[in-house]
Order: sequence, then C-alpha cells, then structure tokens
Amino acid sequence: MTGSKGFIGKNLVVRLKELGFSTEEFAREDSDQDLISLIKKVDFIIHLAGENRPKDDKAFDAVNAGLTVAVCNAARSSGRKIPIILASSTQAGNDSPYGKSKFIAEGVVRKYGQETGIPVFVYRLPGVFGKWCKPNYNSVVATFCYNISRNLPIVLTNPDIDLHLVYIDDVVECFVSVLKGKVNNQSILSIQPEYVITLGQLAAQTKCFYESRKSLESERVGSGLIRKLYATYVSYIAPENFSYPIASYSDERGVFAEVLKTKDSGQFSFFTAGPGVTRGGHYHHSKTEKFLVIQGVAKFGFRHVVSDETFELTVSGKDLTIVETVPGWSHDITNTGKEAILVMLWANETFDADKPDTIAYKVLNI
Repeated sequence: MTGSKGFIGKNLVVRLKELGFSTEEFAREDSDQDLISLIKKVDFIIHLAGENRPKDDKAFDAVNAGLTVAVCNAARSSGRKIPIILASSTQAGNDSPYGKSKFIAEGVVRKYGQETGIPVFVYRLPGVFGKWCKPNYNSVVATFCYNISRNLPIVLTNPDIDLHLVYIDDVVECFVSVLKGKVNNQSILSIQPEYVITLGQLAAQTKCFYESRKSLESERVGSGLIRKLYATYVSYIAPENFSYPIASYSDERGVFAEVLKTKDSGQFSFFTAGPGVTRGGHYHHSKTEKFLVIQGVAKFGFRHVVSDETFELTVSGKDLTIVETVPGWSHDITNTGKEAILVMLWANETFDADKPDTIAYKVLNI
C-alpha cells in the first residue's frame, strides 16, 4: 500500500488488520529500490499516495504520475500477476495540474492492465470524509467538524455550492470487496452511496451537532448521511471535551434529570426517590412513558380516571422489567424498599411546558 499514512490509508490499514490481511507499506521516505522489494512480496497493490496541495506544481507529476509509473514498472518486473487498485479523483481530466496528473496516472494503470491482462481497479473519488482526515487542509468536512467542535470560526465562501461526498468506511469496504474478488474489472469505478449536500447545509448541520449538547436534542443520527457526518463530527472532539454536564433538579423526593431528547421520538430522563417516597400522581391524555427500575424496589399504582379501576405491581432493579403508563390511567411510583430507587424513563414526546399533557390526580393509597 502506498499512502498508508494518509487519511484513507490509516483507515484502510486498520480495517485490513482487523480482517487478517498482512500489509506492506511504502512511505514517502522510502526509495525506489524499497518499492521494488516490497512489490515482490505482495499479492495486491493499493496505490493511494498522491499530492493534492504541494508547494510546487511539479510535485503533481512527480508523485501522482511518476510514482504510479514506478509502481506499475515494479509490478511488471516482479514477474507475478499483481492487480492494482488506484485511488484517483473525480477531478481527473480537468485543466488543473492536479486533474491532469491524476488522469495520467489512470492511463498508466489502465495500460498496465491492458498489456498484462491483470485486473486493475481505478476509483474516481469525490470528497472523502470521516475520522482521521486532516482539518484545515483540503477537506471542508474535516475543517468544519474540527473548528465547530472547538467553537472556532469557519468560512462560508459560497453556501449554495454542492459538495459531492463519500464516507471513509464505504471507501474502505469497497476496496476490501475488491481484495475479496467481489468486484468486476471495469475502466472506471465509483464509491456508493455518494451524497450531495450544499456547503451551507453542511455548516448548519455541523453547528446543530455542536448545539445538541446544550439542547440535549439529538439530530437524526441513526442512518444515512447524517449518521456518517455525526460520527465524523464526534471524532474531532478534543479529549478534554469527551464529557459534558447536564442539569439536574432536586427536591425532598429525590433527583430528576433529562438526559437526551429526540426530534420525533420523545426523550430520556431518570429520577431517584428515597424510601417511602412517592412520585407521579398524574395522568396523560396522549403521552405515554416507559419506566425501568434500575436500582431498588418500587410499587406502581394505576387508577382509571373514569371507571376508577385500580391496578398495582411491584418491580425491582433485579427484575429489569419495563412498566408502561397508559393514557387515561393515573400512575404513581412508590419506593417500598430500604434504599433509594433509580429509575430510567422514556416519554414518547419531549416535554412542552405550554402543553404538558400532565394532569394531577390524587396519589393512590392501595
């Protein structure tokens, strides 16, 4: 693997080791003879090395084109059939020195494949984002995530410009699929899924990630682009900021704290109560809740607000039993043990002080 110390290389090396692959790495400081010696040992070449922001444009030809020639020549001279993956760019073929050098590199690899009959896999990559990408360099996603997570300024030159992005884990898995023989030899390959987002949308979304610690409201981070952007954002949080405090409210009954809110699936909180203490004593018209006693012993009392029917049950932290509240039934929870109870609570909607849907009812004495 060339370019193993770069962004894609670091992620790929880690994944290959997880899967049991053995890798030989060619670094910037290695010689041409080192390249020849390494290639003689391997069964596959992954060519990631490239220049994208050199001080001198001549480096584009030296690395992007020149190193690719050296790799292909070394593969030919090895006398073995060694397939090649080339990480190219969607800029290949444009009028920039970078685009021209990448286009030349593609041609060199394709010629190697055509002359030898050995499979080659040329991937044209758009912007790649994910953990371990260098911020404030050539990735706007890395820059925004790094700066915003540290409350540093960002620059929006053109908020409406479209960004075409692929996620690092998707790139890695595509390359792994090639190594496992699951990808057919084609002239140009791409990574899927590819995402499109404007620069302004990216900035706004990243700022929402930052603000979520204060609001406790999570973005929809379970799937798709937002999931991958969130994973990337969190990877840039400084170690000293891995944790953050939340507010708690105490009274004679115990402690209550909201932990996490969602946009459309409610919120999570917890509370405590000392021995003999009762909490609740209200009902809801539409709101529903799930309680989980994690520590201690608690009795739940229910009363139907129309029929006056009652029901009770006792659970403990040893049971790990979910107790649901039902609209139209008042409910309370009483600590019947000798230690404080600790109870986790999910409500299907975030609390709205203007529309609490929480109506007081007398505490049940059952």
